[in-house]
Amino acid sequence: MKALSPSTELAELHVHLGGSVDPSVMWEIAHAQGIRLPTKDYWKFVDLVTVDKTRKKTFDGYLALFHWTELIQSSPLAIERSVYQTIAGAYRKNNITLLELRFNPMKRNRGGEQDLDQIMMAAVRGIDRASLEYPVKTGLIVCLDRTFDLKLNQILLEKAVDFSNRGVVGIDMAGPARKGFRYGAYSEVYRRARKEGLGLTVHAGEDEGPESVREVIAALDPDRIGHGVRATEDDKTMAALGKSGATLEVCPTSNLNTGVLKGLPELKRVFRILKDSGVRFTVNTDGPEMLRTNLRGEIEFLLEKGVLTAADALDANRDAFKASFVR
Repeated sequence: MKALSPSTELAELHVHLGGSVDPSVMWEIAHAQGIRLPTKDYWKFVDLVTVDKTRKKTFDGYLALFHWTELIQSSPLAIERSVYQTIAGAYRKNNITLLELRFNPMKRNRGGEQDLDQIMMAAVRGIDRASLEYPVKTGLIVCLDRTFDLKLNQILLEKAVDFSNRGVVGIDMAGPARKGFRYGAYSEVYRRARKEGLGLTVHAGEDEGPESVREVIAALDPDRIGHGVRATEDDKTMAALGKSGATLEVCPTSNLNTGVLKGLPELKRVFRILKDSGVRFTVNTDGPEMLRTNLRGEIEFLLEKGVLTAADALDANRDAFKASFVR
């Protein structure tokens, strides 16, 4: 069932910084910065920032975990260490040699108290330090947010452009859905990002239905779509997805835990439709430490349960290298 040997180099494209740092490191960072945590018990803290696989979380409950991880990471020193630890851990645990790491710097600046350029430079230093020690090509993706207004997201785009020669390779639209939000309002933002040479990805077809995928394709024309699994619920959406050529960043454990997918039969259905339609997909963790998983574990789970064949897994890994924004 093992399609990948330990020496096989892996690529991961969908990893949120807030879910990718070992809890022990988060604990140390919090105490070094004098952050008052809701518990003095380390094991209760672990439960606070990770998912218990035996108990399903709602989608909103999963997003709530990021409150603490983003708070702890809200300083230049914390960002630098978090980025470094994520890259180092990815290589040591999974032989990941190509990693795209996404985060929202505005959710790391304590509501404006910290300078955004300092946060961005700290992330770059984390990459530089890790690159000296490990053979990992890393790119940063700046996350815009659906709960932010257009002006704030335009500032985030400018930061992505400013640091495009220092490791930023793309933009994303993430965060919980809010009433009145329309992807179409960001057509010009995404056009500007593409003109500046940035890769385009966007969360859709996760907490929202297949119509969100159609809207994203029509309005933003992304290179990739984060999750996108609910596109498989609608033939019209799948046709549009296939025509667009966008690659899906699928995160199996994340989607099962949050209830986006209701169980193994639904997971199998999703991958069967994706394969039958010829839509390219990659396998990702979303947040390995928060979800208590890793990329090799995700792939082995899919093989063990008969969701993918060994050839499928190898194809998905090759497609991840091809679809990466890191050049």
